[in-house]
Formats: sequence, C-alpha cells, structure tokens
Amino acid sequence: MIQTTILEHKEIVNKLQRIAWQIFEANYKEEEIILAGIKGNGYILAQLIAKTLIEISSIDIRVTELVIDKTAPFNHGITTDLESDDFSSKVVILVDDVINSGKTMMYGLKYFLEGPLKKLSAAVLVDRNHNRFPIRADYTGMRLSTSSHEHVKVTLNPDEYLAVLH
Repeated sequence: MIQTTILEHKEIVNKLQRIAWQIFEANYKEEEIILAGIKGNGYILAQLIAKTLIEISSIDIRVTELVIDKTAPFNHGITTDLESDDFSSKVVILVDDVINSGKTMMYGLKYFLEGPLKKLSAAVLVDRNHNRFPIRADYTGMRLSTSSHEHVKVTLNPDEYLAVLH
C-alpha cells in the first residue's frame, strides 16, 4: 500500500499554532474556553492547542477528554470529566485529528447540546471533505480532497508528528 506524507512534524506544529491563534482571535473576550478532545489523537491535539493558547492569551483554558466509540457512538455512552454545569454558557471547542464522514464529530457535538452553551465549535487537523453528516470544522489545519478508499492516519508521538495518506 502506497503512503504519501501529507504533513510532517513542523507543518503540524505550525498548523496547530495557527488554529490556536484563530481560536484566540474568535474568542478573545472570553474568560474561559473548554477544549474537548476526542479520545486518542483528538485529546492530544487539544492539549497541544491549549499549550499555545496559554502562551498567547490570559484566557483560562480547560482541556477535557471526550471518550466516544468511533465505530458505534450510538451504542455506547459518551463520557468526560465534565458535568453539564461545567460547560453551561461557555465556549466549547471539540477537537479531533481527522474528519472522515463526520459521524464521530456529530455525536461528540451532540453531547454538549444537553445544556445551554455560549458557543460550540469544532477544530480538526485534517478535513477529508467526505462528510456523510452535516458537519464542518470551524478551525481546520488542512482540507484534503481524497477518494473514499483513501484514509488519513495521524501519528502523534512525543518526538514526531506525522500525517499520511494511504
């Protein structure tokens, strides 16, 4: 199987910093922003974005992990360490590595609709433009048109970040 590198370490770092700046610019008047990373790479990306946001702003940044079964999100409960009061009337940004069909992102966003929010947004490193659900990311590192048979794999090791198309 042929693999094509679409983003190398430095490019991913730059894209995450740009996403953090965009989040700050859109929410600079906020006192607190909640970054909810989908378990796995989404959570790691949320932590990396939070690190930059903390460096560039005085906004309180809270990172939480959203645990969701990506293959069957409707069969299992979605969990996080947040109660609905924790995100009530706040800005919440759901973070994941790749939007494939939009299903995982849709169910993740649904979790936060159980209470009143000030604003709900989505951030992803790569959007494949193959959405089967009406989901789009507000903050995107890269939009990539692929065939439905191609897949994007993001690797986030502490010393190397990489996104490949295969």
